[in-house]
Amino acid sequence: MGDNKLKIVIVGHVDHGKSTLIGRLFYDTDSLPSDKIEEIRRRCEDLGREMEFAFLLDHLQEEREQGITIDTAQSFFKTDKRGYVIIDAPGHREFLKNMITGASQAECAILIVDAVDGVQEQTKRHAYILDMLGLKQVVVVINKMDLVDFNEKRFKEVKGLVEAFLDSINVKPSFFIPISAKRGDNVAKKGDTMSWYNGYTLLEALDTLNNQKSPVDKPLQFPVQDVYKIGDKRILVGRIENGRIKKGQQVVFLPSQKESIIKSIEVFMEDRIEAETGESIGITLKDPLFIERGEIICEKGYQPSRVDRFKANIFWMSQRPLDINERLTIRCATQEMSCTIDTIEKRVDSSSLETIERDADKLLFTEVGSVIIKTKKPIVIENFNEIKELGRFVLVRDKDTIAGGIVTHTSDLISENL
Repeated sequence: MGDNKLKIVIVGHVDHGKSTLIGRLFYDTDSLPSDKIEEIRRRCEDLGREMEFAFLLDHLQEEREQGITIDTAQSFFKTDKRGYVIIDAPGHREFLKNMITGASQAECAILIVDAVDGVQEQTKRHAYILDMLGLKQVVVVINKMDLVDFNEKRFKEVKGLVEAFLDSINVKPSFFIPISAKRGDNVAKKGDTMSWYNGYTLLEALDTLNNQKSPVDKPLQFPVQDVYKIGDKRILVGRIENGRIKKGQQVVFLPSQKESIIKSIEVFMEDRIEAETGESIGITLKDPLFIERGEIICEKGYQPSRVDRFKANIFWMSQRPLDINERLTIRCATQEMSCTIDTIEKRVDSSSLETIERDADKLLFTEVGSVIIKTKKPIVIENFNEIKELGRFVLVRDKDTIAGGIVTHTSDLISENL
C-alpha cells in the first residue's frame, strides 16, 4: 500500500446519507475496532432500530439524538492500494464555514445525492463550493437506491439532473455510481440488486483517483507562527507548508523582504540539517533580524506575490450583509491584517448560479461574490491553483468568521505601496 493518503471530502444535502456512507466505508474496510461496532449494535437494539452506520461517526450523544453531524471530522480507512483521510463536511446551511474548511483540505470529493429527493438547493450549493475550491476529482453517488427498488430508470433520471447542473459549472465527474449506503450495495461490494450496473464500486472508483503532487517538491513556503527567545537565541517556529528547508540555505522573508541564511534547524532532542513539508520546526538565522509572526519564509528566486490589491471569489456566511468598504480582517496562512472589499464585480446565487447583480455594493448570506480586496499593507498571497496554502483565506468581522475565499488573480492588478 502506498504512503500517500488521499484526502476526500463528502458533501451533499443534510439528509442524503453522508454519515451512513462514511460509517459503511469504515465497516466494510475493517477500519474500526470490533468493540466500537458492538457498542453501536447494542445502542441500536436498545432504540429498537436496525444497525445505524451513521452512529459510527457520531461520537457525541447530542448528535446521536439529533441524527445530524455537526463538526468536520477527519477519519481514516484503507484499501489494498492506499490509505484515505475522509472529511465529513456538514450539510446544514449554518455549517457552511465548516464545509468550506473541510473541502479546502481535500484532493477529491464524493457528492452524495438521494435517489428519492434528487438534486436539492444544498446539493447545488455544495457542488458550487467544490468548483470554487478547484476540486477537479469528483465522484457522484446516487444513494438510497433501495428506496426506489434499485430502479435503473430513476438512477438515470437523477444522474441526468446532476450531470446537467455540474456541466453548467464546468465540473466533470469521474464516476456516477448507484449505491445503498445502508445495505452496502456498490460501496465495497457489488451485491446482486443492480445487475444493470456494470461499473466500479465506490472503493474501486476511489482507487483510480490521483494524489496531488507532493508539496515537498514545490518551492519553500514556511509561515512563521511564533518567535521564541531562549537565552541569546531567537527561534522562529512554524509548520512547513511546501518544500524543504536546509541549514545554510539562503531565504527571503515576505512581505518585509528581509534576507538571511539558515543557521540551525531546531527540533526537540534532534540535531537536524534539513526538514520538509508537514514538519513543525524552529530555525535560527545567521543575521540578527527582527522577524514577526505572519512573515512567510521563501526560497530566494521562488517568491509568491506580494500585493495590496487582488481578485478573489468569496462565499459570504454571515446573516449581516457585507457592505462595500467596511473594515474587515483577512487571515491567510499566519498573516492577519486589516482590509476592505474595494469592488464587488458581481453577486452570484450559489444555488442557481445566476448573476444577481454586477458592480454591487453589498453581498448577502450564502451569496458568492467576485471581488477586489484592498489590504492595509502588502500581503503575501498566490493564485489558489498555484499554492493552496497562500491562495485561500477567511474574512473576519468582530472576531466572527464571515467569509471564506480563494485568490483568483494577483498579477493583473496594479499594486500600491510596493
